[in-house]
Amino acid sequence: MPTAIELAKQFQVSLVGEGSLTFDSLAPLERAQSTQIGFLSNPLYRQEAIESSAGALILSQTDFDFLKDQTQSQNPNRVYFISNNPYATFAKIAQFFAKVSATKYSAGIHASAVIDPSAQVPVSCHIGPFVQIGPGVQLGERVCILGNTAIAENSKIGADSLIYPQVSVYHNVHLGERCIIHSGAVIGSDGFGFAPDFSANGGEWVKIPQTGGVRIGSDVEIGASTTIDRGAMVNTEIGSGTKIDNQVQIAHNVIIGKACVIAGCAAISGSTKIGNFCIIGGAANFAGHLTIADRTTVSGNTSIIRSINEPGQHFTGVYPSMLHSAWEKNAAILRGLDKIRQRLRFLEQKKSDN
Repeated sequence: MPTAIELAKQFQVSLVGEGSLTFDSLAPLERAQSTQIGFLSNPLYRQEAIESSAGALILSQTDFDFLKDQTQSQNPNRVYFISNNPYATFAKIAQFFAKVSATKYSAGIHASAVIDPSAQVPVSCHIGPFVQIGPGVQLGERVCILGNTAIAENSKIGADSLIYPQVSVYHNVHLGERCIIHSGAVIGSDGFGFAPDFSANGGEWVKIPQTGGVRIGSDVEIGASTTIDRGAMVNTEIGSGTKIDNQVQIAHNVIIGKACVIAGCAAISGSTKIGNFCIIGGAANFAGHLTIADRTTVSGNTSIIRSINEPGQHFTGVYPSMLHSAWEKNAAILRGLDKIRQRLRFLEQKKSDN
């Protein structure tokens, strides 16, 4: 188990307390015990931190100054990791403990896997049961592909990437290093492109071939059952460090910048360009062919139908929930807004004439 001083040095935080104490995990404030580390990033939980049995606490200097005297009597042996960003420090230490207990996948190829002779699979890779790897596929060192996953022809997967069971990676998809793809994700499926060809006698929707690919940077995480469509003639692109939640739809030719976060059930229509460091809430949706500036934040359930050109703005279009009876009354007023506007214009005109 790591000591407090070892953790403080590794994660570059200030330590207050006995550096030789050891810790085995992290835990919520209300459950943490003497061998566990809690964290405080919201002042609303200061009282819980005071009462917590946690043997160590990750917190800011401001919160430490508030807590140090009040906790001395209740938990005199507690140590403190003082950080400029307690939440990020918590995440990094959590990663450290997770790696210690994580499942280890040994190198090797399961007997039931089907690998085309032209595929490049280093001996350091783990290939699980019933995995299919097509012609021309290139895997980096230590790639781990778990059971029932299919990697189609001419796709590339960077070193140290982890692909969970039942993922479908279509042809001509490139993933960077250290990517994590969760179960059920589909990467490189056809974009939704059809041209109308109708006449008085009938017609059809003519499928437009989707001949582009998908290019995903390094350190990208893609959630379960998320779909990323291939481009029509150019590539769909996801920047390095971007994190995508479950059940997100990313359409063809979309370009997403680096270090974005996209929450569950968001949908981005074709050819929209999302800048760097954007935050997109759950079930937010974007019309096609838009440009979204860097560091834009979009609240959950918000519809974006116009381009956003100024960086760093926060957009919200959520109508708050209410009792159904109240909604019916408001909806009736909304239906009549145009008539009310016309009436106001008439009265204003009449007043000006007089």
